[in-house]
Amino acid sequence: MKTTSIDKSYGGTQGVYINRSEACDCDMTFAVFVPPRAAEGKRPVLWYLSGLTCTHANVMDKGEYRRLAAELGLIVVCPDTSPRGDHVPDEPDNWQFGKGAGFYVDATEPPFSANYRMYSYITDELPRLLAAEFPVDMDRQGIFGHSMGGHGAITIALKNPDRFRSCSAFAPISHPSVSGWSKPALRKYLGADENTWRAYDTCSLIEDGHRFPELLVDQGTADSFLEDGLRPDELRQACEAAGIPLRLRMQEGYGHSYFFISTFMDDHLRWHAQRLEN
Repeated sequence: MKTTSIDKSYGGTQGVYINRSEACDCDMTFAVFVPPRAAEGKRPVLWYLSGLTCTHANVMDKGEYRRLAAELGLIVVCPDTSPRGDHVPDEPDNWQFGKGAGFYVDATEPPFSANYRMYSYITDELPRLLAAEFPVDMDRQGIFGHSMGGHGAITIALKNPDRFRSCSAFAPISHPSVSGWSKPALRKYLGADENTWRAYDTCSLIEDGHRFPELLVDQGTADSFLEDGLRPDELRQACEAAGIPLRLRMQEGYGHSYFFISTFMDDHLRWHAQRLEN
């Protein structure tokens, strides 16, 4: 692991690091905020997964999480959204696929299967590195994210309910198998058999029996991707049918940007802290 920067913030440290990923066969960048209370012992860890076109830096620069994370004693981890490098296959003119758009899947279709293994990177490789290098309590983990990252957070939590104590999302892609901006990506990463997509689709996972104790989702009513891309009503219906408590808050007038995310970031941090401390 290589440290690229360390800055003091709210008594803690905001660091940016690079590791050579075996899962993605490239160098991967990630950010970690460590609160001052980590000097007293291991702290709960909260994963934030970013959306399409983003890197680790978007939430780090615009998410406004450090003040309250320091107060609550939360370690916040912000990974990148895809593999990177000149050798990584890409579609440079397509912002919904390739670099910046890994969709947190393990691709099975060549040439993408060689690098686009974000699910394994997030659930296996990076946690092992964090446990070795940072004062994290791996028995107290939460996960949240935005848009494509909200999709990633909920699907990962549904498939790993024994690992994560809490899960929330900002404007998640709730049903990527049918959404206009994610269906083409799943086909390229996972192949033409849509049954294989179900393992990376929140609504499908719930239909197939996966469960999580409770979810918090914030969604802006002025989000331009609301109807076709995000489909929160379908998430609501899936959770109701399965008996999963879902707190879906439709936030009047808010869009899809970090103006929206930063407004409700404190609510999400407190949601996770309550569940990670108990």
